[in-house]
Amino acid sequence: MQPIQIPASTNPKVPQPSQPFRHRLPMQIRFNDIDALGHLNNSIYLQFMDLGKAAYFSAVMPERIDWKRVNIVVVNINCDFYAPTYFHEPIEVLTTVTAISERSLKIEQRVINSKSGEVKCIGHTVMAGFDSATAQGALIEQTWVEAISAFEERDFARS
Repeated sequence: MQPIQIPASTNPKVPQPSQPFRHRLPMQIRFNDIDALGHLNNSIYLQFMDLGKAAYFSAVMPERIDWKRVNIVVVNINCDFYAPTYFHEPIEVLTTVTAISERSLKIEQRVINSKSGEVKCIGHTVMAGFDSATAQGALIEQTWVEAISAFEERDFARS
């Protein structure tokens, strides 16, 4: 899959992406997503990024995902905000995996205006392997590593 072409940000505070993005998910802003200041509430960005992660993994994995048996969990999320989002703006979530280790993977996401490319926020998430039967950490399954490597066209082989 070809990388998504997004214009360079005109905001000097917005860092360049660490990796190309190959997945996008258009978002619909609802009336109740808007706060008293007239822009998208900061908590909604995290909801949009959750939807982006779910859609990303569904696109990446060759088999349909049984979400009741998924063995990765979110252990950290950081979000930097760069510009407000208003009700009628067309926005989308871009998602990429930036690194995979034995027990965790790192994700970068951007919420952008899909017409202008303006970066609204950048989220970084760490997900860890998890065994729900023992409630303990676990290895990231090799099928996930292989599927993400194929989708991202990068080798995430663990050393």
